[in-house]
Amino acid sequence: MKALVLAGGSGTRFWPVSRRQRPKQLLSLEGGPSLLQATVDRLQPLVDPSQVWVCTTVKLSAQVRQQLPLVPEEQVLAEPAGRNTAPAIGWSLHSMPADERDDVVLILPADHRIEDREAFLETLETAERIAREDDRVMTLGVQPTRPDTGYGYLELGPLIEPETGLRQVVQYKEKPDQATADRFVESGDYLWNAGIFLFRAGRLLELLQVHQPDLAQGLGEIEQRPDRIVELYPRLPSISIDFGVMEHLDEVFTLPLDCGWSDLGSWEALAEILPRDENGNVTKGDVVSIDCHGSVLFADAGTVAALGVDGLVIVKTGDAVLVVPKDRTQEIRKIVAALEDRGLTRLL
Repeated sequence: MKALVLAGGSGTRFWPVSRRQRPKQLLSLEGGPSLLQATVDRLQPLVDPSQVWVCTTVKLSAQVRQQLPLVPEEQVLAEPAGRNTAPAIGWSLHSMPADERDDVVLILPADHRIEDREAFLETLETAERIAREDDRVMTLGVQPTRPDTGYGYLELGPLIEPETGLRQVVQYKEKPDQATADRFVESGDYLWNAGIFLFRAGRLLELLQVHQPDLAQGLGEIEQRPDRIVELYPRLPSISIDFGVMEHLDEVFTLPLDCGWSDLGSWEALAEILPRDENGNVTKGDVVSIDCHGSVLFADAGTVAALGVDGLVIVKTGDAVLVVPKDRTQEIRKIVAALEDRGLTRLL
């Protein structure tokens, strides 16, 4: 099995620590390896680094290669422009050896966190076998631990294999409101959509031909004329693999992941996994906290000193300070957009 790690995101919800030149996946948010390094490391021994491909951006490619010295340099692919996940995946598959397109490829994001590595690998191994033996398109869903409105959901059909938990995906569901999320989780018939896929490389390229012919044609042109990629790639349709392919298929199958998964999508999500003090605060770096409760105090540079605050996220870097209620951290991208509108690109 090969693995394709998608590592081109900008991580705007982790601003101001995450920046375009050094986004979330390249950071060590818990100490230790970066999220990208942890993603590649945890795949062993199921996927050796020599069988890992990474799709990133031109600006980030040097840092990615530096962080992943065991991944062959030519397997770190640098998109000349961001065109969403379907073009990224399709182009990456075209970049792999043509005579190996019967191999199963695991597609996964670079910035997720897995607590139980062994459970994760066990599910991956089962999914790889099903994708290889039955030529099935697999997407791994996460067993929900709460009715979260921040994730898309997979609606499940009847159990196909009781011993593995294999089920067919009936429908993709967009991020729900709270009442709908409550209903989804209570029913037991929904999984969080983790954006992790397994299929034969050739099968996915065939599906692109059927469901996204313009994209498939554009990718074929790039394969024939790689010297023109800077000109041709930005012309590719911008569409996600979910919208572009998966939601069109009559047969997509899933296995439930129960492995302490988190997409670390916000400062609030990070607060859920880091240790807390006796007042429920999460702190990192040089922090002075007096009479504070349930807050995230993060000093990437300098010192954060807080007194009498509850439920806030306060983050300090060398050139910016963020203050936001913890339950509104999903909206930080509004700040990023406002900075861009004001021309303050040095802060992005």
